[in-house]
Amino acid sequence: MEALNPADQFVPAGLASLGVEADETELAVIGAAHAMFWPAIVDLLELETGEVPPEPDPDLSQPPRGAFPHQDSGKAPRDT
Repeated sequence: MEALNPADQFVPAGLASLGVEADETELAVIGAAHAMFWPAIVDLLELETGEVPPEPDPDLSQPPRGAFPHQDSGKAPRDT
């Protein structure tokens, strides 16, 4: 008997509980997206940010201060 990935049962059942029927192609796309994005998401979840001091007076409409070298120099970035 073939061992099934828990997602092979969980995802279709979860979608069905919401009234969404997904065919094999759609389930394959969901699986491919998960395989593509999940490793990076795990890396972000494991990132230890407790030692990073918070930015004083953040302006959430702008990138963090010092995030881009051109920001402090007043020069626009060059395309390379």
